[in-house]
Amino acid sequence: MTKVMTDKINDQINAEMYSAYLYLSMAGYLASKNLNGAAGWMKMQAKEEMEHAMKFYHFIEDMGERVTLKEIQAPPAEWNSLLALMENVYAHEQKVTKLIHSLVDQARADNDHASFEMLQWFVKEQVEEELHARDLRDKIKLAGDSVNALFIIDGIMGKRAQG
Repeated sequence: MTKVMTDKINDQINAEMYSAYLYLSMAGYLASKNLNGAAGWMKMQAKEEMEHAMKFYHFIEDMGERVTLKEIQAPPAEWNSLLALMENVYAHEQKVTKLIHSLVDQARADNDHASFEMLQWFVKEQVEEELHARDLRDKIKLAGDSVNALFIIDGIMGKRAQG
């Protein structure tokens, strides 16, 4: 694995940990608004992001390279609404997708078959991540100002946390 690839994967670990921080911050905000189902969804999302970071972490170790952790930026703590928050989730997942695609491009450029193969899981995962974020965002848009619809969506999101 080239130094460039190792550095980029180390950066991706940081990006995944930031994602976890972001979703935990969102969970805290949602819980403060008594949207506990949505808060639970965000906590599960944060857990997944930490698992993603560890996949990258272990891959670097397995390749005999050094993991180098960096400072994690503080996420926002306030949003204007559940819709604004979900717009942020969707935009963030699109950004992560671009980062994963950049890693795939680097693996191709380096002729790094091991990294390329490992990254295919993340490519597929990001399709799902964007789909779920977009689906929830669109449902919240459809709900508009309906408090009843908001509570139904909160309940739907809460089912994810229950398994």
